[in-house]
Amino acid sequence: MQRLPHHYSVTAAVAGDADQEIELTAPRLPALRTTSPAEFGGPGDRWSPETLLVGAIGDCLILTFRGLAHRLNLRWTSVDCEVTGTLDRLDGGLAFVAFRIDVRLRIPAGGDADLARHVIERAEQTCLITNSLKGAVHVTARIDEIASPDAALMTIA
Repeated sequence: MQRLPHHYSVTAAVAGDADQEIELTAPRLPALRTTSPAEFGGPGDRWSPETLLVGAIGDCLILTFRGLAHRLNLRWTSVDCEVTGTLDRLDGGLAFVAFRIDVRLRIPAGGDADLARHVIERAEQTCLITNSLKGAVHVTARIDEIASPDAALMTIA
């Protein structure tokens, strides 16, 4: 990891028309186009600031899990998490008031379920995105052992 503080710079731009997509650009990254979600009158078929925020939570939690699993030698086959953000009125304004994260982790048959649960808990505690949020974060985890002990294992080099 590089020394802190880290700085991340994104440019958001749109030309004139209120219905145009917004283009997000950042150095060395492909452009990303966004618009309002359906809940705010948008088309509902593109990324929005709301979906980007909720997606960043799942992305960060899995990246954090992956790094911890590598450090703690946890054998695992796959992980996914479904994240739901709840937007509501709060003190006269709108804010995300809660985030529900449902994690599903698959480990090989005979794998260490206790270590797996510990790694998920640590990932929850140390995820920098969830630690940066004001809304409550609730994580549930389901750990499944895969049926075949011969299944390929995911390892991080």
